Amino acid sequence: MNFNNILISGELIKRYKRFFVDVRTKKEIITAHCPNTGSMMGLLKKGNKVWLSKSDNPKRKLQYTLQVIEDANSKVGVNTHLTNKIVLEALNERKIENFKNFSDIKQEVNFGEGTRFDFLITEKTKKSFIEVKNVTLSRNKFIAEFPDAVTSRGQKHIKELLKASNKGYNVYLLYVIQRDDCKNFKLAEDIDPDYCDLLKKAVKRKLNVLCYDCKFSSKGIKLNQKIMFKT
Repeated sequence: MNFNNILISGELIKRYKRFFVDVRTKKEIITAHCPNTGSMMGLLKKGNKVWLSKSDNPKRKLQYTLQVIEDANSKVGVNTHLTNKIVLEALNERKIENFKNFSDIKQEVNFGEGTRFDFLITEKTKKSFIEVKNVTLSRNKFIAEFPDAVTSRGQKHIKELLKASNKGYNVYLLYVIQRDDCKNFKLAEDIDPDYCDLLKKAVKRKLNVLCYDCKFSSKGIKLNQKIMFKT
């Protein structure tokens, strides 16, 4: 997934009202959109190096968007709006080993009442739902964690995936770790024990969990390699 424009570097001043960040660049202080509803735990230290993209839309209220934060010399992608684009590109390039022989991909597919999954993959007579989660948290060296805040929405998705499984679909949770410094993934049980307990039970009921990290370049972010899920 390539960025539309060259990113602009700066230093983080602060995040506030959830969707705003102030960034100091070489030329000015910019107020940019923060496209992440999570806590972004561990990433919001004043002075952290960040990268912004500039919109080509002159009517947009905030012309800049926060894309990447550097944490302990490692890049972290924080734009959750890009996560599905990263996955879609990887699917089309047959980079996800569980989905190399599919014949069709649909995005944002309705299921039941009030639920929409990120992808529906068709492979011959087999159909698979994929729900994607963006991961930025790492509190221990080489270990990514999810969630970084209590997530009732995440619990709902697990329950709905199990309903889909009961109707004959294969179901997957795909954790996209927008970092390049983690070798393992685990659940943050101290942050949301209910979510973690529900997920562990769901795995025993045929919910598949996949975890991939990301590779960063000056052009964009790509899904990289599968990493281990530590239950």
